[in-house]
Amino acid sequence: MHSIARVGLAADLHAYADKHGAVTVGVAGAGQMGIDLLVQLRLMPGVRLGAVSTSRAAETEAALAYAGYAPEESARAERAADVDAAIEAGRAAIVPDASLLCEAGRIDVVVDATGSPSFGTTLALKAFAAGKHVVMLNVEADIAVGRHFNAAAKRAGVVYTGAAGDEPHATIELIGLAQSLGLDIVCAGKGKNNPLDFNAVPADYEAEAARRNMNARMLVEFVDGSKTMVEMVAIANATGLVPDVPGMHGPNATADDLAQVLCPKEDGGILSRMGCVDYTIGRGVAPGVFCVVKGRHPRVTERIADLKVGPGPCFSLLRPFHLTSIEVPLSAIHAAVHRRPHMEPLDRPVAECIAVAKRDLAPGERLGRIGETQYRGFAMTWGEARAAGGLPLGLAEGARVTAPIRAGEKITYANAAPDESLEITRVRRELDAADERFVGRVA
Repeated sequence: MHSIARVGLAADLHAYADKHGAVTVGVAGAGQMGIDLLVQLRLMPGVRLGAVSTSRAAETEAALAYAGYAPEESARAERAADVDAAIEAGRAAIVPDASLLCEAGRIDVVVDATGSPSFGTTLALKAFAAGKHVVMLNVEADIAVGRHFNAAAKRAGVVYTGAAGDEPHATIELIGLAQSLGLDIVCAGKGKNNPLDFNAVPADYEAEAARRNMNARMLVEFVDGSKTMVEMVAIANATGLVPDVPGMHGPNATADDLAQVLCPKEDGGILSRMGCVDYTIGRGVAPGVFCVVKGRHPRVTERIADLKVGPGPCFSLLRPFHLTSIEVPLSAIHAAVHRRPHMEPLDRPVAECIAVAKRDLAPGERLGRIGETQYRGFAMTWGEARAAGGLPLGLAEGARVTAPIRAGEKITYANAAPDESLEITRVRRELDAADERFVGRVA
């Protein structure tokens, strides 16, 4: 086979690995995304799996075998020293406690693939304290306390980053391209992959989840719009783009007319302003992401139209795919090799994803996980959410309902109390107190 020269990040990684050895990654969680990572880390040169934390060791061993690891290439470990010994022997360690990913000296980067905001908060702070870079595939944790993570990472001299491959980073790549070209950003976001049903519950999606080798609760988090709201808030918090209206518009805009719909009213669209995040349920955009842009000179507008991007005056830059967990190791590599994040929250609040009741909730009821039967995510600007007293989505799990809540109503601090025993609640309280200085200064 003809040899193809390494270029870009692949070349950088090759040079780094020659000098320092492979970037060694610890993965927290062995669910759908975690298993994807086990496979991908086996296939990519210059990066390797050091350890995976899981509550199902036997299933994870089977997943490692599926990924191509021989039985002797993995080992169960109960202590950080055992993890390091396994890595030094060329094995991947299977550990019952994610804290060992932080404590092991041979792990360079920790990837949180758990999806639990509470767990992700505890893990990230332990990783920073141990001098580890963190790739946060757990967007639910990022939108709740990501600014705290970023500050903690900087104090520790390590990198905190969102994950490549997920829609937020894929969108930010397009935003960065547009900004570098001097184009105005009109709106950015994603095409929604699954049919939208705000009232979806796991019992109605068991069969589909089984066909797709997914957890039904996780599937519902996508179907009921929670994941879309979470992802758009993550983009907002990393860029300063904002939801135009609470819940966003979510129009039925296709790949062909997207730039003529998600643009300002003066240009024939539905937006009240420039600089928004939103999503579309229209044909031809999902599973991709978009950035609607506008040129600052008629010559630029003429040239983009001549290149068949669209009729103008607004144009859609489309990336028709995102590779989710397949791309995630790139962020680990970028953190270790370049010591820079792929995506990080700004140091000021921009947007919020709060919880909205799916059904009537009674006082005394404890809230379960995102994607179950009680609530869904709802995107707003930070100022709107604060004025409403909205309970951040990342604090909903384990919260206790304190007053009756009707289906469709916002879950707020006035009708629900978050679990004060959780570290994420403590961290968010600190952020909220510090954010008083932004009142009246941001949307």
